[in-house]
Amino acid sequence: MAQETLTINEAAETTGWSPRMLRYIESIGLVVPERSPSGYRLYGAPQLQRLRTLRELLDDHGVALGEVGFARRLREERDLASAVDGWLDARPVLPEADITPADWLRHEQDKHMRLLRLAAAPSTK
Repeated sequence: MAQETLTINEAAETTGWSPRMLRYIESIGLVVPERSPSGYRLYGAPQLQRLRTLRELLDDHGVALGEVGFARRLREERDLASAVDGWLDARPVLPEADITPADWLRHEQDKHMRLLRLAAAPSTK
C-alpha cells in the first residue's frame, strides 16, 4: 500500500477503541477500514480521523454508537426514513365507537412493533 496503515490491534491501541468495538463500528457502517489482499482490516489516516471525531461526537452530544448508526441508516434508507417520519408526524386518532379500547391498544402496539422490526432489520444494500 502506498500510504501507511495500521492493523485492527494497532488502530485500537492508537485510538483507545477496543478491537471488538472497532468491529462493531464497522458492522454498523460508521467507519469501514480497507482490507488487505488476505482480508485483514487496514486503518489509514482517514479512518483514524473518523474514529477520533466519532468519539468527540459521542462525548459532545451524549449519544450512543447505535444511535449514530441508526442516523446513518436514516440517511441511506429512504423507506426507513419515511416510516420514521410518518410515525413521528402521525396524530393519534380516537377509536371507532364499536372498537374496544383493548382492541385499539393491541392494534397500535402491533403497528409500532412492525416499525421497530423495520428499524432493527439489517441494512439491504
